[in-house]
Amino acid sequence: MLEVELAGLKMANPLILASGIMGTTPGGLNRVAREGAGGVTTKSLGPEPREGHPAPNVVKVTAGYLNAMGLPNPGVEEFASELKEVELEAAVFGSIFAHNDDEFRRVARVLEPTVDALELNLSCPHAESLGAAIGARPPLVEEIVSAVVREVNIPVFAKLTPNVSDITEIGRAAELAGADGVVAINTLPGMSIDVGTRRPILGNKSGGLSGPAIHPVAVKSVYDLYEALSIPIIGAGGIESGEDLVETLLAGANACQVGTAIADTGMSVFRELNSWLADYLDSHQMGLSELIGAAHDY
Repeated sequence: MLEVELAGLKMANPLILASGIMGTTPGGLNRVAREGAGGVTTKSLGPEPREGHPAPNVVKVTAGYLNAMGLPNPGVEEFASELKEVELEAAVFGSIFAHNDDEFRRVARVLEPTVDALELNLSCPHAESLGAAIGARPPLVEEIVSAVVREVNIPVFAKLTPNVSDITEIGRAAELAGADGVVAINTLPGMSIDVGTRRPILGNKSGGLSGPAIHPVAVKSVYDLYEALSIPIIGAGGIESGEDLVETLLAGANACQVGTAIADTGMSVFRELNSWLADYLDSHQMGLSELIGAAHDY
């Protein structure tokens, strides 16, 4: 009932672990798969090892979290070698970032044998000169997506930033370049200040806002992209309840990523969301495909 296919990639259900701390090891990815995720996404991997920003990296705020991790990772070659040693139990999306199209191609080439699809992190808002500058400029998006698509033989998804005047312009650039799908959205920029010390709390001062606060932005972005594109959309942003999940599917998402909800609910959130979705479809006598984009009928 919940099976879904994205660009030829078959998954048992439409729930995907979003790129983040749960994807830092192959073992962590498998733990999430066993909890019911149809797909899992690695932590963003770059061409070289990277330490990231100084602590504190995460702070809980009203209706969500701010994080400024700074893309810490062991480098794509190290992580790819770890992936080779583990049989993963769900579809694996490899999240990658780089400085330019040559580096994107190299990272993609190294990771390709160990993953089922690639997610291009073009939109990380707290990594100066890496994500945000690329993802907000359609010509750069087109250039990098095209370079990676030509380099690999697995599906390529572009993760889009909401921090632009028109996200459909960025989505169209990705589609024109040959992307197999898009992921919408990444985090919104934010800051939290300690009123006692009068200092910004995060070590990087500002970070990316995730969680329920950005869910309406994600729904609107998915809705607009569904109107503008003909490729699959993976919805992401503040999905914590069954209602959030169905709302995002109704807006036009073919699948949905879940990340921040794990911090509050635990990994059982995947089983709970799948159960809620199955009950919803059964009670409305609908198939999953009938749900996707249904809000556009009105």
